[in-house]
Amino acid sequence: MADPRSILAKLREGQTLTEFDMFAFAEGLADGTVSDAQAGAFAMAVCLRGLSLENRTHLTHGMLESGTVLGWSLDGPVIDKHSTGGVGDCVSLILAPALAACGAYVPMISGRGLGHTGGTLDKLEAIPGFQTGLSESRLRAVVAEAGCAIVAASDRVAPADRRLYAVRDVTSTVASIDLITASILSKKLAAGLQGLVLDVKIGSGAFMQTLPQARELAQALVQTATMAGCPTAALITDMSQPLAPDLGNALEVAAAMRVLCGTERGRLYTLCCHLGAIALDQAGLAQGPEAGQTMLARAIDSGAAVEHFARMVAAQGGPRGFAETWARHLPEAPVITEVPSPETGYVQAIDGRALGACVVGLGGGRSVESDLVDPAVGLGTVVSLGQWVERGQPLLRVHAARLGAAEQAVADLPGAFHIGHTPPEQPPLVHERVG
Repeated sequence: MADPRSILAKLREGQTLTEFDMFAFAEGLADGTVSDAQAGAFAMAVCLRGLSLENRTHLTHGMLESGTVLGWSLDGPVIDKHSTGGVGDCVSLILAPALAACGAYVPMISGRGLGHTGGTLDKLEAIPGFQTGLSESRLRAVVAEAGCAIVAASDRVAPADRRLYAVRDVTSTVASIDLITASILSKKLAAGLQGLVLDVKIGSGAFMQTLPQARELAQALVQTATMAGCPTAALITDMSQPLAPDLGNALEVAAAMRVLCGTERGRLYTLCCHLGAIALDQAGLAQGPEAGQTMLARAIDSGAAVEHFARMVAAQGGPRGFAETWARHLPEAPVITEVPSPETGYVQAIDGRALGACVVGLGGGRSVESDLVDPAVGLGTVVSLGQWVERGQPLLRVHAARLGAAEQAVADLPGAFHIGHTPPEQPPLVHERVG
């Protein structure tokens, strides 16, 4: 292995690192021969100096190869989707089975919520018995049986990234575009993908607040994944309001099921069709994005997507027949109360980050990784941007475990909404495509 000190010296001086340097450093992160001090110095040097596209790709590939990389022998393409996170974002629960219904296979490695954004694994674990920690053999069986599986990354997936991420958290280097890109893609590409679509969020409920920031991240992700051998495209999408009208784990499963069962349409359904169309086009299952959107809509509207979701739920330990019985399986909070609008007018702005933080405060998310999550709590029937509300009309409903928590939310939440006399300009759901 190359001496970590020589690699750090090259970074400090702004010199180009070789592919061998990056692979060696990733290997050292995984096997412990790189010390915490050296890992921290590396993260800070990358944060300050940045990496070239070539070096970023080598780092991604090195962290990817530090652990297990799946290979597949299936009768369809293996594809996936990744979102940079937002509030009310339960796209994965709809898109994975919808893509499976269109002939793709989707081994989706997902994460848990941390901070104001929710986690796909936490949402699915609101379903009684649902198992997200599957062995490799069981993952393969579920994907073959249901066409999709949504699971946690095992300890064998990108161990170099796990080590570096922990160091980044305590060295204030989490925000590095290069390190974010390598972290996301080293885990995603470990699933052995033949295509990837990315959903990069922008707005009050997202990590990226401006279009230039979102574009920079989208371009880094697309260029790096493509250079690493996985055809990839991204959409920059709006998060100036919750994507679904419900926030919280069981509440978002219910929102996804209403879309899958055909009883609800809206921004969530539309975005799933946009993202899925790109994935199907990349995978050669659709002749262009318009044909892909038609296929996705047909998969959802016909009930084929919800059948695949129900198969996945049963295969991962959840109740059988979930497509028909889902409402009776999801937990409900014991305290439900409304937050009245303090005035009459149009909803001109919504602070998505404040709504997400409220869900965390209710117990539906995590401030630190070790926090326990209550699957039943959250915020339901949130008003939409531009909606007219009368004074006293509900802005949303609080689902809480205790009366005191509900009362605190009722006191705090009106500040997350700006009510005015003129309707706001509606932002587009999709700002632009990258790649």
